[in-house]
Amino acid sequence: MDPEQGREVLRHLQVTAGSPLGVLALNSGGVLADHGWFRVLGGGSERMPDLASANGLASPDEVTGPPPYLMVGYDVLGGRFAIDGGGLGVSRGEVCYFGPDSLTWDGLGGGHGDFVAAAIGGHLAPAFAALRWPGWEDEVAAVPPHQGLSVYPPPFSREGKDIAAASRRVVPVQELFSFHEGAARQIGPGRPAG
Repeated sequence: MDPEQGREVLRHLQVTAGSPLGVLALNSGGVLADHGWFRVLGGGSERMPDLASANGLASPDEVTGPPPYLMVGYDVLGGRFAIDGGGLGVSRGEVCYFGPDSLTWDGLGGGHGDFVAAAIGGHLAPAFAALRWPGWEDEVAAVPPHQGLSVYPPPFSREGKDIAAASRRVVPVQELFSFHEGAARQIGPGRPAG
């Protein structure tokens, strides 16, 4: 990782180098955890966006206020993790998850440091068991961090609840974000889709 890029991301985030966000921005391009299922954002790399650009953060001189949420990671199915800045309607400062199976933002019960520790330590795995299939570890490990797995039928549909029977193909992760946002606008409940 380019140290100058890390310092620039830190400047855009407007956090200290000692905070969990700052440590990742300054010292890591990002973190892959649980066989690559979780992708925790940091200072960016060739195949992972940095925290500032993933959130469209402008130069601190141009900022008029804090963002409504700050995306801090995503998973291989295109689910996203974000810190609620008041725009997700969960709880300010709490890391929330927008799932491809629920199309809603739900709180994980802790802040960014808790989220990173849980992702790296394997403590999130039980919550994602319904989205996994036999042999998922090898399939997921082969998916580059800038890509994800498109699942058909989608996990939010009645037909897509049996993820082991669904077809999966590798696509750009941005495509998954767009698909889930569109689906949430069309069929999801009233909370923001991201």
